[in-house]
Amino acid sequence: MSSISKLRLPPRDKNYGGDSRRVGVEIEFAAVSPSRVASRIADLYGGAVDCEDPHRYHIRYTRLGDFLVELDTQYAHRAPGEVAPTASGFQGLMETFSHAMREIYGDLGSLVIPYEVICPPINVERLPELEAVLEALRQEGAQGTRDNLLHAFGVQLNPEIATMDPHWVLAVLKAEILLSEWLRSIISVDMARRFMAFADPFPKAYVHLILKKEYWPDKDQLIDDYLIYNPTRNRELDMLPLFLWLDADRVRRKIPDKLVKPRPTFHYRLPDANIREPRWSLTLEWNRWCVVERLAEDRTVLADMGAAYIENDQSILSEDWALRCTEWLVL
Repeated sequence: MSSISKLRLPPRDKNYGGDSRRVGVEIEFAAVSPSRVASRIADLYGGAVDCEDPHRYHIRYTRLGDFLVELDTQYAHRAPGEVAPTASGFQGLMETFSHAMREIYGDLGSLVIPYEVICPPINVERLPELEAVLEALRQEGAQGTRDNLLHAFGVQLNPEIATMDPHWVLAVLKAEILLSEWLRSIISVDMARRFMAFADPFPKAYVHLILKKEYWPDKDQLIDDYLIYNPTRNRELDMLPLFLWLDADRVRRKIPDKLVKPRPTFHYRLPDANIREPRWSLTLEWNRWCVVERLAEDRTVLADMGAAYIENDQSILSEDWALRCTEWLVL
């Protein structure tokens, strides 16, 4: 475990309710059965394994909370509230057929669709405890992003917001956009993930809008503008879950997709799942996220970088922004 980076803490360690901030983690993988991964998690943290279907396992009552291991597609699982087949006659036959078809779909889908470990939200300072999940996946021979050309797999971090102040939320969003090219460069985002568009960068028109020095709207305008330019979950920093939590009616009018669920977190989707690289860790990706939050605390630098970004982007002979923006990070 010596390859794991030292954990960095964000500038704001309390959440919107005054409690210690938490972070949720989702890890995509392939080549290991969900039952085996669920068993390993129970071995690590205690708890009881509950098989909902062949492609979804709950690990409940662990010392960290409840984990979930599942195939990342709704079509392989029963709908929320749907029970296992119990009826007899024709109705029972149809329910059994539907259940069997979901299982077959899951078996076939697992050839290209990732499984994922969904970890419970934990206090930020306890994040290194989840490194044991990565080590267990490595030991079981799990494959990650770079093990197959079709593996557009990622790791997703869900940091709780520190405050509901829309200006702080916007400052973090501005900082992530300003550091996007730098993050993509140091992460070396896999080509399959770029091609599959699971974590797209923000459109230029939106970037130029929100990086303006004077752009500090209220919550309603912030959400409305976001929905105009980003009516999709496929952004490297998906704000839909947070905005849905802040104003469900406003977001649902534009985004009826039930796969978007409200939660008081950022949904950071950019990192690859480099499971088999021994020097890669969840802590490393978290530390990179903390660079974003540190930048968000300095409104003067945000304004200066925003102006420089727009100028560079509109220049005929633009510079490499991933390299250029580092001058603000080291000063």
